Amino acid sequence: MSPAARRVAASKVAAIDCGTNTIKLLIATITADGLSEDVREARMVRLGQGVDRTGVLADEALQRAFGAIDEYAALIRDHGVEKVRFVATSATRDAANAATFTEGVRARLGVTPEVVTGAEEAALSFGGAARDLPGNPVPPVLVIDIGGGSTELILGEGPRPTISDSMDIGAVRLHERHLRSDPPTMEEIEACVRDIDAHLDACPVDPGTARTAVAVGGTVIQLAMGLLGLTEYDPTATDHAEIDPEDLYKVVDRLLAMTVDERLALPWMHPGRADVIAAGGVILTRILRRSRVAALLVSESDILDGIAWSIRD
Repeated sequence: MSPAARRVAASKVAAIDCGTNTIKLLIATITADGLSEDVREARMVRLGQGVDRTGVLADEALQRAFGAIDEYAALIRDHGVEKVRFVATSATRDAANAATFTEGVRARLGVTPEVVTGAEEAALSFGGAARDLPGNPVPPVLVIDIGGGSTELILGEGPRPTISDSMDIGAVRLHERHLRSDPPTMEEIEACVRDIDAHLDACPVDPGTARTAVAVGGTVIQLAMGLLGLTEYDPTATDHAEIDPEDLYKVVDRLLAMTVDERLALPWMHPGRADVIAAGGVILTRILRRSRVAALLVSESDILDGIAWSIRD
Protein backbone atom coordinates (compact mmCIF):
# COMPACT_ATOMS: atom_id res chain seq x y z
CA MET A 1 0.00 0.00 0.00
CA SER A 2 1.35 3.42 -0.94
CA PRO A 3 1.85 6.15 1.72
CA ALA A 4 -1.03 8.11 0.19
CA ALA A 5 -3.34 5.11 0.47
CA ARG A 6 -2.29 4.56 4.07
CA ARG A 7 -3.13 8.17 4.91
CA VAL A 8 -6.58 7.70 3.46
CA ALA A 9 -7.04 4.40 5.30
CA ALA A 10 -5.98 5.75 8.72
CA SER A 11 -5.77 9.28 10.05
CA LYS A 12 -4.16 10.32 13.33
CA VAL A 13 -6.13 13.32 14.54
CA ALA A 14 -6.36 15.51 17.62
CA ALA A 15 -9.62 17.11 18.75
CA ILE A 16 -9.61 19.82 21.40
CA ASP A 17 -12.73 21.23 23.02
CA CYS A 18 -12.31 24.29 25.19
CA GLY A 19 -15.42 25.10 27.19
CA THR A 20 -16.22 27.31 30.14
CA ASN A 21 -15.00 24.90 32.82
CA THR A 22 -12.90 22.24 31.10
CA ILE A 23 -10.46 21.90 28.23
CA LYS A 24 -10.41 18.40 26.76
CA LEU A 25 -8.20 16.54 24.31
CA LEU A 26 -8.82 13.44 22.21
CA ILE A 27 -6.06 11.91 20.11
CA ALA A 28 -7.45 9.16 17.94
CA THR A 29 -6.76 7.02 14.92
CA ILE A 30 -9.71 6.97 12.53
CA THR A 31 -10.08 4.25 9.93
CA ALA A 32 -12.91 2.98 7.80
CA ASP A 33 -13.74 0.65 10.69
CA GLY A 34 -14.18 3.39 13.29
CA LEU A 35 -12.41 5.53 15.86
CA SER A 36 -9.63 4.12 18.05
CA GLU A 37 -8.85 6.27 21.07
CA ASP A 38 -5.17 6.85 21.87
CA VAL A 39 -5.39 9.63 24.46
CA ARG A 40 -8.32 11.28 26.21
CA GLU A 41 -7.48 14.01 28.71
CA ALA A 42 -9.37 16.73 30.56
CA ARG A 43 -8.18 19.68 32.60
CA MET A 44 -10.54 21.81 34.68
CA VAL A 45 -9.18 25.30 34.03
CA ARG A 46 -12.38 27.33 34.66
CA LEU A 47 -11.67 29.55 31.63
CA GLY A 48 -15.10 31.13 32.04
CA GLN A 49 -14.37 32.36 35.56
CA GLY A 50 -16.39 35.56 36.02
CA VAL A 51 -17.21 36.00 32.32
CA ASP A 52 -20.94 36.23 33.00
CA ARG A 53 -20.23 39.18 35.32
CA THR A 54 -17.22 40.92 33.72
CA GLY A 55 -17.48 40.05 30.03
CA VAL A 56 -13.75 39.23 29.83
CA LEU A 57 -11.49 36.23 30.36
CA ALA A 58 -9.58 36.65 33.63
CA ASP A 59 -5.78 36.71 33.43
CA GLU A 60 -5.44 33.81 35.87
CA ALA A 61 -7.98 31.78 33.89
CA LEU A 62 -6.03 32.38 30.68
CA GLN A 63 -2.82 31.20 32.36
CA ARG A 64 -4.52 28.01 33.57
CA ALA A 65 -5.80 27.33 30.06
CA PHE A 66 -2.44 28.02 28.44
CA GLY A 67 -0.75 25.65 30.91
CA ALA A 68 -3.13 22.85 29.87
CA ILE A 69 -2.62 23.64 26.17
CA ASP A 70 1.16 23.42 26.61
CA GLU A 71 0.67 19.90 28.00
CA TYR A 72 -1.59 18.97 25.11
CA ALA A 73 0.87 20.35 22.55
CA ALA A 74 3.53 17.96 23.89
CA LEU A 75 1.14 14.98 23.66
CA ILE A 76 0.18 15.92 20.11
CA ARG A 77 3.84 16.03 19.07
CA ASP A 78 4.63 12.75 20.82
CA HIS A 79 1.80 10.91 19.04
CA GLY A 80 2.62 12.13 15.54
CA VAL A 81 -0.75 13.75 14.97
CA GLU A 82 -1.44 14.77 11.38
CA LYS A 83 -4.40 17.10 11.84
CA VAL A 84 -5.64 19.17 14.78
CA ARG A 85 -8.98 20.89 15.24
CA PHE A 86 -9.45 23.20 18.22
CA VAL A 87 -13.02 24.20 19.04
CA ALA A 88 -13.75 26.92 21.59
CA THR A 89 -17.26 27.28 22.89
CA SER A 90 -19.27 29.34 25.33
CA ALA A 91 -16.70 31.34 27.32
CA THR A 92 -14.80 32.57 24.29
CA ARG A 93 -18.01 33.41 22.45
CA ASP A 94 -18.91 35.77 25.29
CA ALA A 95 -15.53 37.37 26.12
CA ALA A 96 -14.46 40.79 24.89
CA ASN A 97 -10.78 39.76 25.01
CA ALA A 98 -11.18 36.52 23.07
CA ALA A 99 -8.35 37.60 20.73
CA THR A 100 -5.84 37.18 23.57
CA PHE A 101 -6.93 33.59 23.95
CA THR A 102 -6.84 32.97 20.19
CA GLU A 103 -3.31 34.33 19.86
CA GLY A 104 -2.10 32.22 22.79
CA VAL A 105 -3.52 29.03 21.26
CA ARG A 106 -2.02 29.78 17.85
CA ALA A 107 1.42 30.35 19.39
CA ARG A 108 1.30 27.02 21.23
CA LEU A 109 -0.37 24.72 18.71
CA GLY A 110 0.00 26.39 15.34
CA VAL A 111 -3.77 26.26 14.78
CA THR A 112 -6.44 28.88 15.13
CA PRO A 113 -9.22 28.00 17.59
CA GLU A 114 -12.63 28.00 15.99
CA VAL A 115 -15.16 29.85 18.10
CA VAL A 116 -18.13 27.86 16.91
CA THR A 117 -21.73 28.94 17.03
CA GLY A 118 -24.20 27.23 19.31
CA ALA A 119 -25.66 25.39 16.32
CA GLU A 120 -22.25 24.11 15.25
CA GLU A 121 -21.46 23.04 18.80
CA ALA A 122 -24.77 21.14 18.94
CA ALA A 123 -24.09 19.32 15.66
CA LEU A 124 -20.64 18.23 16.86
CA SER A 125 -22.03 17.02 20.19
CA PHE A 126 -24.77 15.03 18.47
CA GLY A 127 -22.30 13.55 16.01
CA GLY A 128 -20.17 12.30 18.88
CA ALA A 129 -22.85 11.09 21.28
CA ALA A 130 -25.37 9.53 18.91
CA ARG A 131 -23.06 7.88 16.39
CA ASP A 132 -22.54 4.49 18.05
CA LEU A 133 -25.27 4.01 20.64
CA PRO A 134 -25.81 0.41 21.76
CA GLY A 135 -28.80 -1.60 20.60
CA ASN A 136 -31.44 0.12 18.57
CA PRO A 137 -32.33 3.37 20.33
CA VAL A 138 -35.84 4.52 19.51
CA PRO A 139 -35.87 7.86 17.68
CA PRO A 140 -36.11 10.75 18.09
CA VAL A 141 -32.90 10.82 20.14
CA LEU A 142 -32.31 13.79 22.42
CA VAL A 143 -28.70 14.63 23.27
CA ILE A 144 -28.25 16.79 26.37
CA ASP A 145 -24.87 18.51 26.63
CA ILE A 146 -24.44 20.49 29.85
CA GLY A 147 -21.32 22.62 29.88
CA GLY A 148 -20.00 25.29 32.16
CA GLY A 149 -21.52 28.23 30.32
CA SER A 150 -24.15 26.77 28.03
CA THR A 151 -26.43 23.79 27.58
CA GLU A 152 -27.25 22.27 24.22
CA LEU A 153 -30.39 20.29 23.43
CA ILE A 154 -30.11 18.39 20.16
CA LEU A 155 -32.87 16.24 18.68
CA GLY A 156 -32.37 13.92 15.73
CA GLU A 157 -33.50 10.76 13.99
CA GLY A 158 -30.40 10.03 11.93
CA PRO A 159 -26.69 10.82 11.81
CA ARG A 160 -27.30 14.57 12.08
CA PRO A 161 -29.62 16.63 14.27
CA THR A 162 -32.93 17.84 12.94
CA ILE A 163 -33.29 20.66 15.47
CA SER A 164 -31.03 22.05 18.17
CA ASP A 165 -30.64 24.97 20.51
CA SER A 166 -27.87 26.38 22.67
CA MET A 167 -29.03 28.03 25.88
CA ASP A 168 -26.90 30.37 28.00
CA ILE A 169 -27.32 28.23 31.10
CA GLY A 170 -24.43 26.12 32.33
CA ALA A 171 -23.09 24.76 35.61
CA VAL A 172 -20.55 27.55 36.18
CA ARG A 173 -22.76 30.34 34.88
CA LEU A 174 -25.76 29.42 37.05
CA HIS A 175 -23.64 28.70 40.11
CA GLU A 176 -22.09 32.18 39.88
CA ARG A 177 -25.41 33.80 39.02
CA HIS A 178 -27.68 32.20 41.62
CA LEU A 179 -26.22 29.64 44.05
CA ARG A 180 -23.91 31.92 46.00
CA SER A 181 -24.60 30.68 49.54
CA ASP A 182 -23.05 27.54 50.96
CA PRO A 183 -25.28 25.58 50.93
CA PRO A 184 -27.64 27.46 48.59
CA THR A 185 -30.74 28.97 50.13
CA MET A 186 -34.22 27.97 48.99
CA GLU A 187 -34.63 31.41 47.43
CA GLU A 188 -31.44 30.94 45.41
CA ILE A 189 -32.51 27.48 44.25
CA GLU A 190 -35.93 28.79 43.20
CA ALA A 191 -34.28 31.62 41.25
CA CYS A 192 -32.04 29.09 39.52
CA VAL A 193 -35.02 26.91 38.61
CA ARG A 194 -36.93 29.92 37.25
CA ASP A 195 -33.95 30.87 35.08
CA ILE A 196 -33.65 27.34 33.67
CA ASP A 197 -37.40 27.01 33.09
CA ALA A 198 -37.52 30.36 31.28
CA HIS A 199 -34.81 29.18 28.90
CA LEU A 200 -36.56 25.84 28.38
CA ASP A 201 -39.87 27.60 27.70
CA ALA A 202 -38.17 29.59 24.93
CA CYS A 203 -36.22 26.61 23.57
CA PRO A 204 -37.45 25.25 20.23
CA VAL A 205 -36.36 21.73 21.22
CA ASP A 206 -39.10 20.02 23.24
CA PRO A 207 -37.68 17.26 25.48
CA GLY A 208 -41.17 15.76 25.63
CA THR A 209 -40.92 14.60 22.00
CA ALA A 210 -37.84 12.44 22.60
CA ARG A 211 -38.08 8.66 22.89
CA THR A 212 -34.42 8.24 23.86
CA ALA A 213 -32.34 10.67 25.93
CA VAL A 214 -28.53 10.69 26.01
CA ALA A 215 -26.50 13.02 28.23
CA VAL A 216 -22.83 13.92 27.82
CA GLY A 217 -20.33 16.01 29.72
CA GLY A 218 -18.75 16.22 33.13
CA THR A 219 -21.93 16.97 35.07
CA VAL A 220 -23.75 13.81 34.05
CA ILE A 221 -20.67 11.60 34.30
CA GLN A 222 -19.99 12.88 37.83
CA LEU A 223 -23.59 12.22 38.85
CA ALA A 224 -23.49 8.78 37.22
CA MET A 225 -20.43 7.92 39.30
CA GLY A 226 -22.40 8.68 42.45
CA LEU A 227 -25.40 6.66 41.34
CA LEU A 228 -23.21 3.71 40.32
CA GLY A 229 -21.32 3.77 43.61
CA LEU A 230 -17.93 4.39 41.97
CA THR A 231 -15.07 5.73 44.06
CA GLU A 232 -12.87 6.52 41.08
CA TYR A 233 -13.50 7.40 37.48
CA ASP A 234 -14.09 4.35 35.27
CA PRO A 235 -15.31 5.20 31.76
CA THR A 236 -16.04 1.55 31.03
CA ALA A 237 -18.66 1.67 33.81
CA THR A 238 -20.18 5.06 33.04
CA ASP A 239 -20.30 4.77 29.24
CA HIS A 240 -23.84 3.80 28.19
CA ALA A 241 -24.95 3.41 31.80
CA GLU A 242 -28.70 3.82 32.28
CA ILE A 243 -29.89 6.18 35.01
CA ASP A 244 -33.35 6.20 36.56
CA PRO A 245 -34.51 9.85 36.57
CA GLU A 246 -36.12 9.43 39.99
CA ASP A 247 -32.78 8.34 41.47
CA LEU A 248 -31.12 11.33 39.82
CA TYR A 249 -33.63 13.78 41.32
CA LYS A 250 -32.85 12.46 44.82
CA VAL A 251 -29.09 12.82 44.36
CA VAL A 252 -29.40 16.39 43.10
CA ASP A 253 -31.67 17.32 46.02
CA ARG A 254 -29.06 15.94 48.43
CA LEU A 255 -26.28 17.90 46.74
CA LEU A 256 -28.27 21.12 46.99
CA ALA A 257 -28.57 20.61 50.74
CA MET A 258 -24.81 20.08 51.18
CA THR A 259 -21.98 22.53 51.68
CA VAL A 260 -19.07 22.40 49.25
CA ASP A 261 -16.94 20.74 51.94
CA GLU A 262 -19.58 18.06 52.42
CA ARG A 263 -19.65 17.41 48.68
CA LEU A 264 -15.86 17.18 48.64
CA ALA A 265 -16.09 14.41 51.23
CA LEU A 266 -18.14 12.25 48.84
CA PRO A 267 -15.85 9.48 47.50
CA TRP A 268 -17.04 10.03 43.94
CA MET A 269 -16.74 13.82 43.79
CA HIS A 270 -14.05 15.49 41.70
CA PRO A 271 -12.76 18.56 43.58
CA GLY A 272 -12.99 20.69 40.45
CA ARG A 273 -16.76 20.12 40.24
CA ALA A 274 -17.81 20.20 43.88
CA ASP A 275 -18.94 23.84 43.82
CA VAL A 276 -20.82 23.77 40.49
CA ILE A 277 -22.22 20.21 40.40
CA ALA A 278 -25.51 21.20 42.03
CA ALA A 279 -26.24 23.87 39.42
CA GLY A 280 -25.46 21.41 36.62
CA GLY A 281 -27.65 18.82 38.30
CA VAL A 282 -30.60 21.21 38.48
CA ILE A 283 -30.29 21.91 34.75
CA LEU A 284 -30.36 18.18 34.01
CA THR A 285 -33.33 17.46 36.27
CA ARG A 286 -35.41 20.32 34.86
CA ILE A 287 -34.84 18.98 31.34
CA LEU A 288 -35.69 15.41 32.31
CA ARG A 289 -38.88 16.47 34.10
CA ARG A 290 -40.13 17.71 30.73
CA SER A 291 -39.30 14.44 29.01
CA ARG A 292 -41.15 11.15 28.98
CA VAL A 293 -38.14 8.82 28.92
CA ALA A 294 -37.94 6.04 31.48
CA ALA A 295 -34.14 6.11 31.64
CA LEU A 296 -31.29 8.46 30.82
CA LEU A 297 -28.37 7.04 28.86
CA VAL A 298 -24.90 8.33 29.74
CA SER A 299 -22.35 8.63 26.94
CA GLU A 300 -18.59 9.04 27.24
CA SER A 301 -18.53 9.91 23.54
CA ASP A 302 -19.19 13.61 23.23
CA ILE A 303 -18.22 16.71 21.29
CA LEU A 304 -14.58 15.53 21.18
CA ASP A 305 -15.60 12.48 19.17
CA GLY A 306 -17.74 14.68 16.93
CA ILE A 307 -14.78 17.00 16.32
CA ALA A 308 -12.51 14.03 15.54
CA TRP A 309 -14.99 12.62 13.04
CA SER A 310 -15.41 16.06 11.46
CA ILE A 311 -11.68 16.15 10.70
CA ARG A 312 -11.94 12.85 8.84
CA ASP A 313 -15.38 13.40 7.32
